[in-house]
Amino acid sequence: MRTELTDLTVAEIRDGFRAGDFSAREVAEAFNANVAAAKALNAFIVETPEHALAAADQADKDKAAGTLKPLSGVPIGMKDLFCTNGVQTTAASHMLEGFKPTYESTVSQKLWDAGAGMLGKLNLDQFAMGSSNETSYFGNVISPWRSKNGGNAPLAPGGSSGGSSAAIAARLCPAATGTDTGGSIRQPAAFTGISGIKPTYGRCSRWGIIAFASSLDQAGPMARTVQDCAIMLENMAGFDARDSTSLDLAVPQWEAGLSADLKGKKVGIPREYRVDGLDADVARVWDDGIAWLKDAGAEIVEVSLPHSKYALPAYYIIAPAEASSNLARYDGVRYGLRDLPDGANLQDMYAATRAAGFGPEVKRRIIIGTYVLSAGFYDAYYTQAQKVRTLIARDFATAFESCDVILAPTAPSAAFALGDKTADPLAMYLNDVFAVPASLAGLPAMSVPGGLSKDGLPLGLQIIGPAFDEQSVLNAGLAIEQRAGFTARAEKWW
Repeated sequence: MRTELTDLTVAEIRDGFRAGDFSAREVAEAFNANVAAAKALNAFIVETPEHALAAADQADKDKAAGTLKPLSGVPIGMKDLFCTNGVQTTAASHMLEGFKPTYESTVSQKLWDAGAGMLGKLNLDQFAMGSSNETSYFGNVISPWRSKNGGNAPLAPGGSSGGSSAAIAARLCPAATGTDTGGSIRQPAAFTGISGIKPTYGRCSRWGIIAFASSLDQAGPMARTVQDCAIMLENMAGFDARDSTSLDLAVPQWEAGLSADLKGKKVGIPREYRVDGLDADVARVWDDGIAWLKDAGAEIVEVSLPHSKYALPAYYIIAPAEASSNLARYDGVRYGLRDLPDGANLQDMYAATRAAGFGPEVKRRIIIGTYVLSAGFYDAYYTQAQKVRTLIARDFATAFESCDVILAPTAPSAAFALGDKTADPLAMYLNDVFAVPASLAGLPAMSVPGGLSKDGLPLGLQIIGPAFDEQSVLNAGLAIEQRAGFTARAEKWW
């Protein structure tokens, strides 16, 4: 076994395997060993070393036969929101503990068809509801990073895709799937010093992904480099007739189109994101990002997104409303947990099952969502929030008339300590303040590492692009990546 293989990126594993530098089985064994040794991070709910080894053995056979696939030899992590045939899929909830689907999600099937292997199912906030990975029924994920401020408190890896971000940062997998409803790919990527992209809504099929908010949920890749995100996204995206919101568009060759030359491009800086009290480290890295993009040949222009200040309240009406509808299916009748007290009637079973199966944050959002959809409040809240959403999308459309991409911070701060914000849901929700507007507008958006805070923790820069233009987002991300030269990694303590 060669443990240094776990330091390689997806592109390096793919190319090194093809060149004969190592076998696919060596790679799978190295990552399996890292996963087994990192239980202190709690990044995985289920480990599947045998799946990774079987895919690796098949890749080695395919190489001998000259029938290699795009991701042959590359093992990955799968967020436990994607249904995997015969492998427990829980959405990190007691409600689905023990559920083993008899089908495969479209995204995971595409990745297996491309030759990837699965190292395991990654932990997340329960039903993808959270910003710190503290709502999982299976316990907190702990970030591999530690603050250099003299304290040694365990840090949040971000959420909901915290298992994915922690596993990549700790070299437990070279890449992983994530889902982003209001920032759940970008914010965890920023917290752990990796990259992640939420593509245009509809680029990746939602079929077989456990639903939170259907008009917002979007799958995307998380990895250590922009190139790796492009490689992964090419093998995740594509039209799916089983998803009514799937985009019937050809999948571009994003990796081949990568270019850090931004001559002739304009980068918008939204004036409304320069909020009072903006963290000094975040502001500094944002200014660095502006300078790097200018160095890459881009022209910097100021843009206005006047309705962005209403994005967070609108999101926390729309998302819970859709969640309350989507999660009504978990009633103890068809699948999942059933709590049937002695002498109980059907109504009692519903109540007992949902009380036992859902965690506090999920219950909170279901109650909020049911309230804003109820008679007498629907027009006052839900209808108004949808109007605000339209205005936010219109703001972006206007801004993109004068720029090609927008640069902003990913999150308002570096990673915080576990437990710091759990008592105040509003403080937790504010973590999504910079990420939510692009989600409401359905736009592609990416986080790349821009530098470290004064306490030595990663800070992310966010690039937002027009609908269907992931290439411009990836290219701006590559320009930042090359100039930031971010090579910091968490010192191993686990």
